[in-house]
Amino acid sequence: MSDSESDEKQRSGDLEKEGLVEQLPNVVTKEHASKDPYARAKILMWMFVNTLATVTIVFCNKAIFSDKSFSQCQAAFAAFHFFVTAATLYLLSRPAVAMFEPRKIPIMNMLPLAIAMAMNIVGMNVSLQVSTITFYQITRVLLTPIVAIINFFFYKKTIPRMAVYALIPMCFGVGLISYYDQKPAPVPGAPIKAVGALSVLLAIGSVTVSGVYTIWIGTYQRKYDVNGFQLLFNQAPLGGVLLLYVVPWTDKFPALDQTPAVMWGMILLSGFLAALINLSQFFIIGGSGPLESTVVGHLKTCLIVVIGAFSGGRVITDKAALGILLALISIFSYSAIMMRHTNLANVVKK
Repeated sequence: MSDSESDEKQRSGDLEKEGLVEQLPNVVTKEHASKDPYARAKILMWMFVNTLATVTIVFCNKAIFSDKSFSQCQAAFAAFHFFVTAATLYLLSRPAVAMFEPRKIPIMNMLPLAIAMAMNIVGMNVSLQVSTITFYQITRVLLTPIVAIINFFFYKKTIPRMAVYALIPMCFGVGLISYYDQKPAPVPGAPIKAVGALSVLLAIGSVTVSGVYTIWIGTYQRKYDVNGFQLLFNQAPLGGVLLLYVVPWTDKFPALDQTPAVMWGMILLSGFLAALINLSQFFIIGGSGPLESTVVGHLKTCLIVVIGAFSGGRVITDKAALGILLALISIFSYSAIMMRHTNLANVVKK
């Protein structure tokens, strides 16, 4: 491996540890991609597909959870997604495709991470169900400061002082949205309700679980020397099986003959989008650098927030809009500071 490739891998790893980019492996390397004259166009296409699928699945899942028939099927829905993810990864690991090499990890060793994964996804789904899409997506940016706090208190890891300053307006912005964001009226003419305390508590709880889960992913990757997809290959089926034990106690299924066909179509669409997101991630991380991956992640956040803000009869107050702006500017500023810090650290190492 050349020095430049080693530096690029190190920069990607540093950014993943700080929560700036999704923890994905270099399953398709830039060296391989550069042999294809259309490599750049293909990467842009997969970025577009990933962005479109990610934005669409949020609104699709929100529509499913808003239907009374499926409002109490959170565990079953998460298990369905886990099995779709497991099937997708299984196909991508087959010799005929060989996008990554599967690696087995003992089930008992994977159990804590699989439980955390299940709690993370179910928590996100419940939070999405009881909140507006804008509030749900904006609160997800709190994952960055929560990971930083957990790393500081439990792992003695620090971030630059300017990065800490950049996170302060983010928290203030999320606070403004929590207080001033409003749900659309359930029927025309009905009073408009603000986001309630339950939504705020569920959102904070969900992001906290996500923060712990994110840190555990890095710990497991280092401990077992696996990449993100090899780890997910072990997590997804185990998480799905665990949720099947929970379903009889938590979920209430609708009458199958009374469920409209369009709802089943949306569930299948959600599963297809989940598979598409997993597939596109393989190509994005291999053909793009940390900066591009980070920008794509922020672009998805902005699109979901903006579309959610102006859809479904929403009423955006001035203070809620200010909160959205503060949160988005803050996460962009934090990313820029951390990337500059990482680049300077790499220069010093040389």
